[in-house]
Amino acid sequence: MQKIAIITEDGKTISQHFGRAGHYAVVTIEDGKVINREMRDKLGHKNFQNEESHEQHDPNQPHGFDEDSRDKHVRMSDAIMDCDVLIAGGMGYGARQHMQDRGIKIIMSSITSIDSAVEKWINGELTDQTELNH
Repeated sequence: MQKIAIITEDGKTISQHFGRAGHYAVVTIEDGKVINREMRDKLGHKNFQNEESHEQHDPNQPHGFDEDSRDKHVRMSDAIMDCDVLIAGGMGYGARQHMQDRGIKIIMSSITSIDSAVEKWINGELTDQTELNH
């Protein structure tokens, strides 16, 4: 059995920006078939707007790799810690690294349909388009 989280706003399309998306569509796959789908809330930029922020990033750290960003990325991933894979249309390098550090495989894809991406994943045809990282 495998669980895949997909960044989404509407449960049908893959969001192009990990940090801004408000939901995860979580698909459970067993024996090459989807056996469950659910929507989960995801923390995003709008949730962090009222928090005290470190406007000045450590000049020795690339954007998205500082402790404040790491903390936000960890909190964003808490809802999918039971998932093996995360599919998104775009994601910053810091978020990608922090998700991978937590054991979640990241796949960037220009495919917009969740159903199409899941089908390609099941068939072993979904490739990681790393050029979509920013």
